[in-house]
Amino acid sequence: MAGDIAPSIGSLRRRLVLEAPTATPDGIGGTTQVFAAVAAFWAQVEWLSGAESWRRGRPGQAASHRVSLRWRGDLDTGKRLRDGERVFDIRAVADPDGSRRRLVCLVEEIKP
Repeated sequence: MAGDIAPSIGSLRRRLVLEAPTATPDGIGGTTQVFAAVAAFWAQVEWLSGAESWRRGRPGQAASHRVSLRWRGDLDTGKRLRDGERVFDIRAVADPDGSRRRLVCLVEEIKP
């Protein structure tokens, strides 16, 4: 994609669901954070990099992706994207040229 051109319709092939955190009563006076679907849209998902690390004595993997989509004002860090069973934490959101025509998000795939 060129610097100031919105993503073409043909490149937006993945139907992603935007999920936002919601506090739900846990039944004993506290709350539990769950994620609820708030929107769905078409996007392009590109793999950027992967890494392997050890966490708590077990091997783990992290995969970073770039998500490109038409501009919208409701994406920010703290929310996540879902592609079927795959879940992506939003790490950064940018409007590359400030024209409000497209967004580029850097995301990390997580294992729910």
